[in-house]
Amino acid sequence: MTDSASAPTAKTDGDDGAPVVQINRRLVYVIYAALMAAMFLSSMDQSVVSTALPTIVGDLGAVAHEGWIITSYLLAIAIVMPIYGKIGDLYGRRWPFLLAITIFVIGSLVSALAGSFWILVAARTFQGLGAGGLVILSQAIIADIVSARDRGKYMGPMGAIFGIASVAGPLLGGYFTEGPGWRWCFWLNVPIGLVALVVAFFALKLPSQKSTRPFDWWGTLLLTMFTTGIVFLTSWTSVVSSGKYDWSNPWLSALLVATIVAFGLFILVETRVDEPLVPLRLFRSSVFTVSVLVALILGITMFAALSYLPTFLQMARGAGPTDSGLLMLPMTAGVMLTAIVSGLLITKTGKYRIYPILGMLITTAGIAWLTQLTGSMSMILFGGMIFVLGFGMGLVIQTIVIAVQNAVDPSEVGTATSTNNFLREIGAAVGTSIFGTLFTTKLTTNLHDVMATIPPEDIPKGMLDGDITPTVVKNLPEPLHTQVVDAYVNAMAPTFWYLVPIAAIGFILSLFLRNKALSTQAGLVAKGEADEPDAPFKDGVPAPV
Repeated sequence: MTDSASAPTAKTDGDDGAPVVQINRRLVYVIYAALMAAMFLSSMDQSVVSTALPTIVGDLGAVAHEGWIITSYLLAIAIVMPIYGKIGDLYGRRWPFLLAITIFVIGSLVSALAGSFWILVAARTFQGLGAGGLVILSQAIIADIVSARDRGKYMGPMGAIFGIASVAGPLLGGYFTEGPGWRWCFWLNVPIGLVALVVAFFALKLPSQKSTRPFDWWGTLLLTMFTTGIVFLTSWTSVVSSGKYDWSNPWLSALLVATIVAFGLFILVETRVDEPLVPLRLFRSSVFTVSVLVALILGITMFAALSYLPTFLQMARGAGPTDSGLLMLPMTAGVMLTAIVSGLLITKTGKYRIYPILGMLITTAGIAWLTQLTGSMSMILFGGMIFVLGFGMGLVIQTIVIAVQNAVDPSEVGTATSTNNFLREIGAAVGTSIFGTLFTTKLTTNLHDVMATIPPEDIPKGMLDGDITPTVVKNLPEPLHTQVVDAYVNAMAPTFWYLVPIAAIGFILSLFLRNKALSTQAGLVAKGEADEPDAPFKDGVPAPV
């Protein structure tokens, strides 16, 4: 089966007025390049800023509020994902995609120029409103222009983008922080985003439509309230986002109750409105249900691990931000290898079930192996650990997107894609918070035991102030340095055991995933003759290879 794309123009059929979507292979590569650039920017922007965060808040004088830079961006992304998916299904994806890129570029520009902390927070929120659409719409557009059978070869590299971004972000963040300045974390997005915008404007000629179906405003409001509650609950209790609250705080308990109520009302509304934001009937499909639950569990386990491993390298090995990014390259190699190869094999065989099963099994094994981390371990052994983890994740990330999209009607592919990614983001927030709480609780106990063995006057001021940063740890005298590193590692390594049963549940769920024949037609089926001789579709019928 060959590739497909929409032609540069969309005409209307003389009989029924429906769009005529013409196909040619060259254009799909042009569109694909723009989609990949957009996805890369959205995926990388969180990690690149996280690395530079201490410098950013130091320059802007807002160390006590640094968590807002992360929380605002995550919240905006999570809120708009289902909205972009639904709007794309109802009205077409071209203009929402162009709007998402524009919002992201403007948000990046204002972030780079921000003269105060709260202006930066506002700009990051605006930037997130665009970033949330880039991933969802990129994946949905591929479903519009490429058949499910051929989609693996495109979704594979898209899955690899997440692995690349997770390493490129810390590398670039470290480089900018130590070199031209943290504002380049945002300046970088502007030229790449503008190129993607121009390419998409001229090449992405997908038809738009006027829907008579009402938009689900009540569902959107309630899902926004639920998402806001989840993000705030996880951010305010997670050390990754500098959370300073615990569950004894009555306001936190009240927020939890409000979040649960919002979720219950959302479910009620979705069963009553004519055009729900997230149609609950989609969950009647076992393929859809299993796939999105696996995405949720992958988010819990994957992002919890990715959030803490670079810090482990900085604390235990004394690596700088840039070096810790380089040491994570084996994981990226694993993700790229299996995401791309599995995508090609799916296209060749038309079968996808085995890859999430193998992926979750290997991911579970990789997380279990991380429980053996030590402060003095070989970096070759560490590289092997994270390569296995990446190897497993690469088999799952985009394969389940293909399964989700293939399980629903083409008119709901945006909604299905956004539901998958939304649950993965929620899983990431919850998983990171749970891991952070368990880890910091154990670390606090370990450090208390260490400091109890030495005279107070011998404890460095940084440790007395609770400032356990990589720089403070690196400059500790022996044997205190070794004791602190051991306390850190002995807190982190066992915490991975809590992720193992969660990953194992994901593996068990994947066993219930069944193969559904992959469609041989793109979401936008050609009705006219393509403008190139080698076009894969003619009159809506797949051409022979």
